[in-house]
Amino acid sequence: MSIPCLLNSATRNLSSGIAGFLRQGALCSCAFTRQMTTPGRADHLERTASNYRQMTIFPARVCGISQESESVRRLRLEVPHPNFSFKAGQWVDFFIPGMQKVGGFSMCSAPSLLQREGVIELAVKYTPHPPAHWVHTKCALDSHVAVRVGGDFFYDPAPDDGPVDLLLVAGGVGINPLYSILLHAADLLRHSHTHTSGHTYTPGHTHLLYSAKNTQELLFKNTITEVCKEFPEKISCSFNLTRQTGDVEQELQPYSRLGRISEEQLEQRVTERTLCFMCGPPPMIESASAMLRSAGLSDDRIRYEKWW
Repeated sequence: MSIPCLLNSATRNLSSGIAGFLRQGALCSCAFTRQMTTPGRADHLERTASNYRQMTIFPARVCGISQESESVRRLRLEVPHPNFSFKAGQWVDFFIPGMQKVGGFSMCSAPSLLQREGVIELAVKYTPHPPAHWVHTKCALDSHVAVRVGGDFFYDPAPDDGPVDLLLVAGGVGINPLYSILLHAADLLRHSHTHTSGHTYTPGHTHLLYSAKNTQELLFKNTITEVCKEFPEKISCSFNLTRQTGDVEQELQPYSRLGRISEEQLEQRVTERTLCFMCGPPPMIESASAMLRSAGLSDDRIRYEKWW
């Protein structure tokens, strides 16, 4: 049997098992071969075959649904098991009972939300791909799914780590993991302010460069600007609008500029302490990476997710 057939068979078996373990409220630990090549566009499991992922699949319940934009739906998932955890920037394998295809969606919430309320959030853009299509057309409150955390793209500094200046570069819905990182950086700042004694990590400066078609497509814009106002010396952002046709809303004007992210914008943020995280379309990642290298940022200081 070919490797593609082995993976398809394993995925079918896993999908059929998900429904059973969700009904029982149990956990599922599983491993199967994921490395394969197929013609055309690779799916989530293929694209992330070499990435770290947990062995345990956890049951989850949809406890909130909202429309983040015309094409992006935001889900709040209750994951009650105490062993479930993730790092800011990571994603989940998203299992839907009865569906063979496995989705892959980055968390758009901070780890602190899970610690406080036992929930995570995902923002899913509409596509015909079966898992995303299900989220937009069939998912409802109290729907039951399953999730497994994975990904090598994350921000999780230890208390002993030296401070770094974060540069977050997002394109479109690629904002999801970077928004999680931004929120985590803000949480670390709050913690350092309230725990002046003891072993705590204090982040350096965080700057977000976020490119979208227009202000309607800017996800999480209100919270992003609120965080910038809360920490004006520590967190800043720039919204780059590539196809804006109308006037920019007054409250967003101080943060907005027309056009793509420029080499000058990137160069201004490169210092010896810069650590860059990028997520977006591959052409944007490749272009921005080249500009950052030209500005003197080494490859080991440039981290990216390039899924689509």
